[in-house]
Amino acid sequence: MRITATKLVLQAQGRTIIDGVDLDIAPGETFGLIGPNGSGKSTLLRLLAGLERRAGGEVSLDGHNLRRIPRREIARRLAMVEQQAETTDCLSARQVVELGRTPWLSALVPWGAKDTAIVDEALYAVGMKGMSSRPWSTLSGGERQRLQIARALAQRPRVLLLDEPTNHLDIHHQLALLRLVEELPLTVVIALHDLNQAMGCDRLGVMSQGRMVACGKPAEILTPDLLRAIFRVGATLLTDPQDNTKVLRFHDIENSR
Repeated sequence: MRITATKLVLQAQGRTIIDGVDLDIAPGETFGLIGPNGSGKSTLLRLLAGLERRAGGEVSLDGHNLRRIPRREIARRLAMVEQQAETTDCLSARQVVELGRTPWLSALVPWGAKDTAIVDEALYAVGMKGMSSRPWSTLSGGERQRLQIARALAQRPRVLLLDEPTNHLDIHHQLALLRLVEELPLTVVIALHDLNQAMGCDRLGVMSQGRMVACGKPAEILTPDLLRAIFRVGATLLTDPQDNTKVLRFHDIENSR
């Protein structure tokens, strides 16, 4: 599914948070959002999800204006995982993931074997199948994050928005999650802090002060000049001799003068 944004603008308390952002993300593409803290990545994701009605501009899914699509239909097409994983403490891990099936259920279409299978698959995908009976209140931040991702997968969306999903995860689960995202047959927009993890995206958008200042293939836009200007670090692009993967090596420009 293609997701398109045209001239997105959001102002709050007299301050411009998102300033004229245009995006066109192709079906099946993994698009990474990077930028310093406060650059607008999380807010942009919320706008793409249709969660901020005060915004100006337009977001469309396959050419259909998001504002004209009923919320239930949006939830069948698009899922978002925000940074803070909050839910009712009395729920079990499995019940949290089951919430992802809500857009597909009604009085005429009750819970069935297909829904159970989809939840099982989502739990397995994030490595939480063996912990499905655990109470939410007993889970770590990383476990909660993985469950929220499983809940999003249980929605069976065609667009998946992820806001820094590797936060709270140990390195093993970070790599497993990124591998899972890479293999999903979905359009994915993912905000990341780790620029080396962002190198694995099809394309990157660089945010600064609410604007999209660069957009393109990772190796083309993560130049020393851009990294110095936006992230205030020096960097060298290296090639891993084992698999030819491109890796950024950073250094502090303040202390190298």
